[in-house]
Amino acid sequence: MEKGRRIAFDYGDVRIGVAVCDVEAILATPLVTLKTSDKKLDTQLSDIFAQYSPIRIYVGRPAHMDGRDSISSTKALAFAQHLKKLTKCPIELIDERLSTVSATRNMRDSGVNAQNSRERIDQAAAVSILDFALALERNRK
Repeated sequence: MEKGRRIAFDYGDVRIGVAVCDVEAILATPLVTLKTSDKKLDTQLSDIFAQYSPIRIYVGRPAHMDGRDSISSTKALAFAQHLKKLTKCPIELIDERLSTVSATRNMRDSGVNAQNSRERIDQAAAVSILDFALALERNRK
C-alpha cells in the first residue's frame, strides 16, 4: 500500500467529523469537528490539506440499508465535489451506512454521554470511515 496520509470526512448538515491516518496508513485518529455553517470552512479545509498533505481523501456516503442513495448521500456527494475545488488530491466516496450508529454505541459503551459528545461522535464516525477505507485499500493489492 502506498505510503502517505489519508483524510476522511463524515459530512453532516451541522457538523463535519474529520479523521486522519499516519503516513504508514496503519492508524486512523480523530482530528477535528468542523461546523458546516462556518464562514471560514473553506479556509479550515485548505489548512488541513496543507498541514497533512493527504494522498487520498474519503467522504462517507450514507446510503440506505439496501444501498440506494439517500438525501444525505446526495449532500455528501455535493461536499465531495466542493472539496475538489480546494485540492487536487483524489477523493472517493465510502459506504458509511452505520458509522455514526457504531460510533454512538461505542461512546455509550465506554461511558460517554452521546448527547454531550456530538463532536466526538462525528470524529469517531470519520475514524470508522477511514478505517474501512484503509481496509479496502489493503485488500485491493
